[in-house]
Amino acid sequence: MSKINTMLNYAYDIKKKIDMLKLSTNFFFKKQELNKINKKLNLSNKFNRSLIIELTKKYNTLCYDIDIISNFTNQLDDIIELIKLFYNQYNDKIINEIKNELNIISNKLNIFEFNQIFSGKYDYANCYVDIQAGSGGIEAQDWASMLLKMYLRWAELHKFKTNIIYEMLGEKRGIKSVTIKIIGRYAYGWLRTETGIHRLVRQNPISSSKRRHTSFSSLFVYPDIYLNTNIILNKTDLKIDVYRSSGAGGQHVNKTESAVRITHLPTKIVVQCQNSRSQYKNKLQALKQLKIKLYQLEIKKQYIKQQHLENNKLKINWGNHIRSYVIDNSLIKDMRTGLEIRNVQYVLNGNLDKFIKASLKAGL
Repeated sequence: MSKINTMLNYAYDIKKKIDMLKLSTNFFFKKQELNKINKKLNLSNKFNRSLIIELTKKYNTLCYDIDIISNFTNQLDDIIELIKLFYNQYNDKIINEIKNELNIISNKLNIFEFNQIFSGKYDYANCYVDIQAGSGGIEAQDWASMLLKMYLRWAELHKFKTNIIYEMLGEKRGIKSVTIKIIGRYAYGWLRTETGIHRLVRQNPISSSKRRHTSFSSLFVYPDIYLNTNIILNKTDLKIDVYRSSGAGGQHVNKTESAVRITHLPTKIVVQCQNSRSQYKNKLQALKQLKIKLYQLEIKKQYIKQQHLENNKLKINWGNHIRSYVIDNSLIKDMRTGLEIRNVQYVLNGNLDKFIKASLKAGL
């Protein structure tokens, strides 16, 4: 009987947590908003594409939170009913099954509760990640390729999809720069604090002197957003180059100039795309990225006068790094939060969540 009471108390504790979440997430207000948006969608002009896209995105975002909390509530109510049903005729097998179900709900609830930290305007969105090799020559290019593998692996662990938009290979090995798109809910929210300089310290693998070598690479993360604003691009402000892809891609890439590079001359912002065999599609993708970066620049100017968006990338060398990866000492230290992890390979294999969560909780 005491085991059943323990399970029942556990279930009611989870129920209290759900009730608190309903208040903190404005659950009931969101349900009202959902009904209003649904009416607007039914009444809106089918030819007003931008309005429909905006309303649909809001509708889906509200549905996501409401559905998850509603599912938690329904599952828990069923379990509580089951506990009461077997209150006087329990056995250990039933008790263990109930406990497992409650643990699953509790763990999912903790994840959902953590996700509420993603309160930024675009935290929900997919994102782009630019990685660029800095000072350190071939070693920096090798380090940039290591960072690429680390973030691709991180995305895989989170069940996010990835797409390499652009890649420029190094002369001998590694990469000079790469842009990847990470697709999944809260992708930008998760990765936005990873923007900055990443510093690697290790023995030079191609030298017999065994001297320590320091390399730098920069990371720049920005959201993939639908812009319901008028970003006007003047042809005279754009320098558009087409060229053959430098990465592997079969005979087609080697024979045709399908890769596209667009430079916005007034701001010096450069975007590149080569992931499609179609030059037209690559140009559309590059223009989309450029508009997002220009939009981010305008938002930035509202807070910091005359500051260029690309200044976020900082100078890729000493003194500006956000994190150090010291291979020989098996130490990774985040310079902003002070968090240290003494397992470099574990982190390089995509296990970044401790660093990311620490920076998010610190409000960076």
